[in-house]
Amino acid sequence: MGMKDQFQDKAEELKQRARQAKNEASERAQQMQGRREDKSRRDEQQQRPQDESA
Repeated sequence: MGMKDQFQDKAEELKQRARQAKNEASERAQQMQGRREDKSRRDEQQQRPQDESA
């Protein structure tokens, strides 16, 4: 295998790692967004009874 092939293989490996990291980061961000939305809903539900009783 020539030097050029080795560099191309390494470059392809790094591209694949970058894509995988990007996908994993995107998945984590979506999970965190879902948790924030769930927390917001819970907070709203907890505040409603207090608002109604006042």
